Amino acid sequence: MLAKEAGHRVTGCDANVYPPMSTQLEAQGIELIQGFGPEQIELKPDLYVIGNVVSRGNPLVEEILNRSLPYVSGPQWIGEHILRHKWVLAVAGTHGKTTTSAMLAWILEDAGYAPGFLIGGVPMNFGISARLSGKGADSDFFVIEADEYDTAFFDKRSKFVHYHAKTAILNNLEYDHADIFPDLGAIETQFHHLVRTVPGIGRLIVNGDEASLERVLKRGYWSEKESFGRVAGRDWAMKEHEDGSFDVVFRGEHAATIHWQLTGGHNRANALAAIAAARHVGVPVAQAAQALESFQSVKRRMEVRGTVNGITVYDDFAHHPTAIATTVGGLRQKIGKHSRILAVLEPRSNTMKLGAMKDALPGSLAEADLVFGFGSEKALGWSLGTALAPMGEVAGAYEDIELMVKAIAAQARPGDHIVVMSNGGFGGVHQKLLEALAR
Repeated sequence: MLAKEAGHRVTGCDANVYPPMSTQLEAQGIELIQGFGPEQIELKPDLYVIGNVVSRGNPLVEEILNRSLPYVSGPQWIGEHILRHKWVLAVAGTHGKTTTSAMLAWILEDAGYAPGFLIGGVPMNFGISARLSGKGADSDFFVIEADEYDTAFFDKRSKFVHYHAKTAILNNLEYDHADIFPDLGAIETQFHHLVRTVPGIGRLIVNGDEASLERVLKRGYWSEKESFGRVAGRDWAMKEHEDGSFDVVFRGEHAATIHWQLTGGHNRANALAAIAAARHVGVPVAQAAQALESFQSVKRRMEVRGTVNGITVYDDFAHHPTAIATTVGGLRQKIGKHSRILAVLEPRSNTMKLGAMKDALPGSLAEADLVFGFGSEKALGWSLGTALAPMGEVAGAYEDIELMVKAIAAQARPGDHIVVMSNGGFGGVHQKLLEALAR
């Protein structure tokens, strides 16, 4: 989308493209091609931008290499062609990158900065994932979701080292991406690579409650630093109220109060980080807080997909045990103890498939009343049923989506909240559930 807006003709291919990205790209007039056939060479592009999902052995990549055709990674292309002359505000962390990036972009938009942005989801306030800048403006500011995943098969650095951030949020840091990182220390090293790229006039906005980030900073940093968190002694703190609103406290002084619809302490922490980053580029705290009151979150982040017979179905991107626990816990806080939560989970990330997190699943789902897991032992390499067994009769595992939907519909009753968690399309299970509930 950024390349097309910059004046290029763009085509793209993938093995499986699904909404919301597929529909968004089609709406932008970008040609989507299913599969990686070598005949796509006949398009004769000036440059191939190769994503990190593509590895050696891919037929199109092999053809590009055999013919010595020009190629680059997406992060490098963005860094060199889009971000070079921008004030980059980068949002890094194991969790919350997409939501925090969307919050920050919306604060800057509301303040008249007309920022460009690249976000790994669809912020509902904008309806698109990426743009060069606001309408009729050539903004100096760009918000980017800064992922620690590796860049490409030919560049094993984390994506975020290409972005050269001036304002960098370090939201949190725990073990993930077991397919490329052997341990937490390896990820901490990559985060320190990011810290090394932030200039002296830049600023780090760091979650002060995370021991892992403390270790990262002990290796050295060369820019300004502000901390945020829920523990006393942080530069940015919060005072939470029973109605879901909270006070923003900056260095011991009340700075603003936010009334909004979002749930969970994680989103309040995300808001602190976004407010702190926006302040670095000149947005007053009270103005940033007011902007967040009209923030509409991101598609697939506790997105209500429908309500049938008093039963609400949500779609959420959670796939790491910490994110699953945060999602379910936030919903529990919102609805109270008297309504039931039915958690529907598809563990399909590379980390999950390696089994690195399977023992943490029962604990992450503890706030749910019933759990329905989907995934075959053949696809996962381990038994989901065995992993969920410590939960007893409240949890079950399924290998057939239709049977799982039937089981959920049989158990659901008015007043229930069904939260579907997956980082994939999950076979359109949300719509199937709504239809089954309607029947």
